Amino acid sequence: MTNSVIFKTTRSYLIIVFGLFLYALAWTAFLIPHKITGGGVSGIGALIFYASGFPMGYTYFLINIGLILVAIKMLGANFGVKTIFGVIIGSILLSVLQATIKHPVVDDKFMSTIIGGALCGVGLGVVFTQGGSTGGTDIIAMIINKYRNISPGKVILMCDVFIIGSSFLVLLDLDPAKRIETIVYGYVAMALTAYTLDAVLSGSKQSVQVFIFSKKYQLIADKITNELGRGVTVIDGQGWFTKENQKVLITLVRKYEANDINRIIKEIDSEAFISIASVMGVYGKGFERIRH
Repeated sequence: MTNSVIFKTTRSYLIIVFGLFLYALAWTAFLIPHKITGGGVSGIGALIFYASGFPMGYTYFLINIGLILVAIKMLGANFGVKTIFGVIIGSILLSVLQATIKHPVVDDKFMSTIIGGALCGVGLGVVFTQGGSTGGTDIIAMIINKYRNISPGKVILMCDVFIIGSSFLVLLDLDPAKRIETIVYGYVAMALTAYTLDAVLSGSKQSVQVFIFSKKYQLIADKITNELGRGVTVIDGQGWFTKENQKVLITLVRKYEANDINRIIKEIDSEAFISIASVMGVYGKGFERIRH
């Protein structure tokens, strides 16, 4: 493996850890102190914690490992290292932060719901942009989808609605009105998580088209291909002012990769002419799949 590949892989895993930290912080600092239940395996862990005091991180780990083993048996060994990595690191962070944070960071329950739900979405979005996963209801959805014609999104939604609604039977130390209020807060947090997650993912999928005019086009094209793994097209052009023939490079990259493109060009030819434009969508290898 080259140093560039090692650096990119290490950076990807560090970003996943950061996303998992935000996710764990949202639960332990904002949702759990106010007994708010969200969706997914984390929500199940929260319910078990409210009922028995059993640490949420342990429940999160045990359920996810069980789901992964079942999924490997039913779907095949198609789970990447990043899924197992995400489950382990997520469990550790939930355990450590829950043991560290004893009191709510924000006393107001509504504000905790807003911040916690949004922070969960951001954390999950960061993890997903790096190809990571937190397991949980995603695995359940894949298993059901294999045998029944039910979309994964619908399965996850049904699971989350059921998990949050179950808190009415768990929070027995609260009167019925308070339990219903807490359930409503849970659904608000779930909606905010979904909205923020979509916002982060859609932002990470934005692409740009780059035109590069440089006499050192070969060096630039090679470096873009080797370092970023992006394709480059070379076309013939002519400068109308100088009447000189020249090569023009065209490449399509994610918006967050535009800075890397600029860095590569600056290192090779600081006098190059560059045009960067946002595009509505890019479909094909390395981008989005073409859908009917």
